[in-house]
Amino acid sequence: MRTRRRWLTASAAAGVISLAPSTAFAWGTPGESNGQRAETSGSSSNDSISSKVTFRGSVASSSGQGSGSLKPVGNWTPPACWYEPRSAEEFSKYIEDMYETTVNAPGQHSYAKTSAGETREKYKDGKYKNYNLDQKNEGNWWVAVQDEDRWMEPEAQVCDEEPFWAENGTAPPVENAATPEVLAELAYNRIQLPTTKVTLAPADTTKVNLPTWAWLDKTRFDAVSVTASLDAGALNIEATTTATPVALKLEPGTEDAETYPTSGECTISGDGSIGEPYAKGNADQTPPCGLKYLRSSGDGTFDLQATITWEIAWTGTGGAGGDLPDGTFGTTQAITVQEIQSVNR
Repeated sequence: MRTRRRWLTASAAAGVISLAPSTAFAWGTPGESNGQRAETSGSSSNDSISSKVTFRGSVASSSGQGSGSLKPVGNWTPPACWYEPRSAEEFSKYIEDMYETTVNAPGQHSYAKTSAGETREKYKDGKYKNYNLDQKNEGNWWVAVQDEDRWMEPEAQVCDEEPFWAENGTAPPVENAATPEVLAELAYNRIQLPTTKVTLAPADTTKVNLPTWAWLDKTRFDAVSVTASLDAGALNIEATTTATPVALKLEPGTEDAETYPTSGECTISGDGSIGEPYAKGNADQTPPCGLKYLRSSGDGTFDLQATITWEIAWTGTGGAGGDLPDGTFGTTQAITVQEIQSVNR
């Protein structure tokens, strides 16, 4: 399996910006997103800046029904926060709206009003002048956003820089600013995978010491891709992340079993199939992919775990590209194992 460096300070999809202590405000209309979103569950939209990253392709739904997400191999995880650009006009409107809403809100705490005023002062008449509107064609404001499904995770809190200005064509002075590679990592976390229920013969109920054949329909396990795009400020980039199935691993759910091959790893053949369908007359033969239980499951069942390993590659704007860590996704199947009944004469 391929490995790559760990992205040290995450980078990924829809977000929060804390402009001052105890103060966070929505970008745009509360409850709405300025970008197309593949999913909205887990969002904190009333106190967050929504990402403008959009996804297309085999994108997982928020329900996750009938599909699953990649589990990275190793200790790498897709980023939970990153930075995106906003135009000077967008940023100035956001700060002004935030200020007006805060100071005019009935019953608003004085510290919140003070904080909003200090934030406005910084970008309007303090460190910066009038939101850099006179330089609007020369650069953008960069703001922190979070993956809205992971906003409570510690990894989503590392993007703690206040909004900052960067000139067009220069790299923002943070490690996790949006790039094609960052978008590829975000797309990794949005790939929808098919369920991995294998076809068995015998199906669901087998016998002790009887080889059970296992295979997967090659038409269900083609490569799948997701493209992440970001068109914000002066930045217009995208990346496509592609997952290709490379192996099936079988775990019988009990130590009293054997797998074929011994490792339990069934590789994908040249035509894209995994394993070989059972053919009449092959009951006593050793399957190229399968298992054999050595004892009965009694009144219960064994949980057969079938896990697909997916190889991940990406391409992006400007000819960028490379590999990301392999990912896995698996499901379990209940298998009943019965003793073979014999008749003594």
